[in-house]
Amino acid sequence: MENRYFNPKVELLNKEELKDLQLKRLKAVLNKVYRRVPHYRKKFEEAGVKPRNLKTLEDIKAFPFTTKEDLFVDYPFGLLAEPLEKIVRLHTSSGTTGKPKALFFSKRDIWAQAELIARALVMTGASSRDILQNSMTYGLFTGALVMHYGAELLGMLVIPAGPGNTERQIELMQTFGTTCLHMTPSYALYVASVIQSKGLSPKRDLQLKRVYLGAEPYSEETRQKIEEMLGVDVFNCYGLSEMGGPGVGFECPAKNGLHIWEDAFLVEIVNPETGEWVKEGEVGELVLTSLNRTAMPLIRYRTRDLTRFITEPCPCGRTHVKIARILGRTDDMFIIKGVNIFPQQIEAVLMSIKGVAQNYQIILEGYDEMTVRVEIDREFFDGRLERLLALKNEITEKLRQAIMVRPKVELVEPGTLPVSEGKAKRVIDKRTL
Repeated sequence: MENRYFNPKVELLNKEELKDLQLKRLKAVLNKVYRRVPHYRKKFEEAGVKPRNLKTLEDIKAFPFTTKEDLFVDYPFGLLAEPLEKIVRLHTSSGTTGKPKALFFSKRDIWAQAELIARALVMTGASSRDILQNSMTYGLFTGALVMHYGAELLGMLVIPAGPGNTERQIELMQTFGTTCLHMTPSYALYVASVIQSKGLSPKRDLQLKRVYLGAEPYSEETRQKIEEMLGVDVFNCYGLSEMGGPGVGFECPAKNGLHIWEDAFLVEIVNPETGEWVKEGEVGELVLTSLNRTAMPLIRYRTRDLTRFITEPCPCGRTHVKIARILGRTDDMFIIKGVNIFPQQIEAVLMSIKGVAQNYQIILEGYDEMTVRVEIDREFFDGRLERLLALKNEITEKLRQAIMVRPKVELVEPGTLPVSEGKAKRVIDKRTL
C-alpha cells in the first residue's frame, strides 16, 4: 500500500515541470477566488491586478498578501470559495481578536491533506506495518485529526491517545508496540524524562522507531536530545491550520530541512518589513499559497514563520523545495537591551549543556530584565554548592555569548516548572507597557 504514496512522477519532477504544474494550478485558484470570493475580488482590484495578469510564477508578486486580519473580514464564512453545503469540517486556530480563525474543509480537502501526510510518512520510512500513537490534541485544532487521517490512509494502526496522562501513554507504548509517536517537542522531552525515571530502556522495553514533532518551533539541540533519550529518529513536521494543518512540510531521512510539497503550495520567503522577496539563502517570512484546496484557498498567506530556502539538491532525490527549520515567528521575538531575541536561541543553548533537564521558562520583567529558569538534573542538588554554581555560571556565560545579553539564571529541580502537554508557553512577559 505504501508504494501508492510514493509518486515519483510528482515527487521527482524536474524543476521546470514542477513550475509548469504550479503555474497551471495557481492560475486556476486565482480565477476561482476572483469569481467566488468578494473579499479577494476587492483586494485584487485595489491592487490593480486580475487573474489574467499572471503569466509566470514571478507575477504573483503583484498580487496582495493575505494576513490573519483578512480571516476576520465577513467572519466566519467570508473567504469560502464553495457553498456551505459542500463544507464538511471546521477547524480553528487562535486569533488575537478574541475570536478563533475559522478554517473550512471540503471532503476533497480532507483527503488531499491526508494524502500529503501519507506521502510524508512514507518518505520517513514508515509503512502500513507501523503503529502510530497520536499524542496531539484532538478537537478544533488540526494537528491530531489531519495526522490521524493520513496515517490511516497509509494503513497504519493509529492509537488516538491525545496529550497528557503520561503513565497511560507509556503503558500504551508497551502494550501495543507503538513504533511511531506524534507530539509536541516539549511534551516529547517530558515523556522521555518519565521513561528514564521509570528505569525503562527504550531499546529493550519499547519498540519506538520514529517521533514526529510539530506545533511549536524547537531547536536542533532539542531534536538531538530526544533522539538520544529515546533511541529514535526524530522528524520535523511543519504545518499550519490556515494551510490545512500538518503535512505542509516534512523532513526526509537526510534531516537537512523540510520539503514543502510544491504541487500543493506555492512557496515564497519575503522580508517581513518590505514584503519583497529575500535573496537566496536569506532568512525571511514564509508566505504560502494553497494550490489545491477547494473550500478556502488562501493567496499569499503571511505565516509569520521565519525561515530560509535550502537550495542544495537533497540526497533523497526529491525535487520539492526545502526550507530550514523554523527559527521562530515574527511575533515570538522580544527585545532586551536593544537586542532581538528568539526563544529558540535560548533553547538551543540550554539543550546543548550537560546537566540541563527538559524544561525551561523565560520570564521578562520590569523595563529590561530577563530571567531564565532552568530545570537541571536532580544529582546537582546534592549539597555541593560549588558544582551547582559552576553549572549556573556555564549556562549564564553560554547564553550571553549566544544572545549578547547576560540574563539572570535560576536553577530549579526537575518537575518544578509546569509541564505542557500541548503547545509550550516558554515566555512569560510581565513587563509594564
